[in-house]
Amino acid sequence: MIDLNLVRVFVTIYETGSVSGAAGRLHITQPSVSYALARLRDQWGDPLFKRTRDGMQPTVLASQLYGSFRTSLTDIERAVALTRKFDPELSTRRFRLALSDLGEVFFLPHVLRGLQVRAPLVELEVIQVEIDRMDEWLRTGKIDAAVCNRSYLPVQAKCELMFVERYVCMLRSSHPRIGESLSMEQFLNERHVVVSAGTGHHFVEDRLREASVERTVSLRVPHFSVLPEIISSSDLLVTLPERVAKVYAQKNDLKTLDLPFTVPEFEVSLHWHEHSGDNTAQLWFCQFLKETITGL
Repeated sequence: MIDLNLVRVFVTIYETGSVSGAAGRLHITQPSVSYALARLRDQWGDPLFKRTRDGMQPTVLASQLYGSFRTSLTDIERAVALTRKFDPELSTRRFRLALSDLGEVFFLPHVLRGLQVRAPLVELEVIQVEIDRMDEWLRTGKIDAAVCNRSYLPVQAKCELMFVERYVCMLRSSHPRIGESLSMEQFLNERHVVVSAGTGHHFVEDRLREASVERTVSLRVPHFSVLPEIISSSDLLVTLPERVAKVYAQKNDLKTLDLPFTVPEFEVSLHWHEHSGDNTAQLWFCQFLKETITGL
């Protein structure tokens, strides 16, 4: 009879494509994963996984075994999970949440206040969203959840809509040429700050490009967090999501105005990936995030 722990290691290597990824998801050391893999190879008389530039590639036998192992492991772990209850008030678990810097400004204070009341002993690690790596991070368990633009939904991830957001223009309250409304002519005549497309906020640029309209860009920055100081001390304009723009405006000498052209709204969603193992803590965390963020 095969050891259930070996089955768990096999399934995790198959799904993450690496020994290090499996170790991270299972919260064990890489030597432990390598030792388990060696035992599996001896037991089946097959290498099971071959190391390549693209990661650990399964052999034909490994591919045949995965379906049965995955189904059996899921059934066993669901049965075990039914006998367990995650107690947030006593847990010291570390949760990893991916947020953009906008998410840190808008969501994080609310999340922290909620955790202090409902799970005071847990640790929260916030990881900066990297759009191109979201799928990998969710799949390998590097993060427990992410809150970001729904258009970047990884194919295999779970997803739940939090709210719909729109873009506005932010500028200093005493701007010398713009009052309480913004025309297209004014928008194009002013100089702008643009935030990196790597943050996932590229809809305004796309819309202007489609209309063959060009504006003068004086500054490009990688993050939104530097904007309040820059905008309040200059005549520059910036376009950003409305909720965080209002947070910035309330704390600084800034104002927000409707854009003089139509930009599609976008959906902000919670993303997570169900992993093998006891995931009752992760499910609690995702439910907590839904309850905390949806009403904002």
